[in-house]
Amino acid sequence: MILEINPQNPQDRHIKRVVECLREGGVIVYPTDTTYGLGCDLYCKNAIERILAIKRMPRNKLLSMVCSDLRDISQYGFVDNTAYKIMKRSLPGPYTFVLKATKLVPKIMLTRQRTIGIRVPNEAISLTLGQQLGHPILSTSVRLPDTEEILSEPYEIQQRLGHLVDIVIDAGIILPTPSTVISLVEGVPEILREGKGLEEFLAQS
Repeated sequence: MILEINPQNPQDRHIKRVVECLREGGVIVYPTDTTYGLGCDLYCKNAIERILAIKRMPRNKLLSMVCSDLRDISQYGFVDNTAYKIMKRSLPGPYTFVLKATKLVPKIMLTRQRTIGIRVPNEAISLTLGQQLGHPILSTSVRLPDTEEILSEPYEIQQRLGHLVDIVIDAGIILPTPSTVISLVEGVPEILREGKGLEEFLAQS
């Protein structure tokens, strides 16, 4: 189904409906500040398996999670003082920070290097969902298998992926610009992928 949610002031009844879907193991399409994303409860293995199958992703591919607050990050990734300062001045924002994962991260989410991508997007719906769910949401862009195309229009997403997901959130068209991916594994920021917000990040560094 498609569910229209106000991106500036998300309706509480709609948010509760989506959170209930996540808790029951559902897969959703939801907005971030960079693209629409496929998402599910971080702790629902079956839902994660569904997303991997939808995108035909290998198990060793870096997956990301959306946290609702900077304070949540240290529960799921190892954060030293330097990393904390960098993330504090950058988040919420269009960045994916790669960190060494803690034991709270499900094994299915981990790369061989035991790293995880963590986001705190500057987008009200995704942050509100995480707050009400109580822990992070898995996040990966709505990219069709075997193509570089990232879908941006909710009704097109519903037409092409609706039979594979439980809820498509309509927050309007989001022109896709992938997040800038920054590794903080070694304590010094390393740009792994250039994307939205790169110039602002480099200006702050």
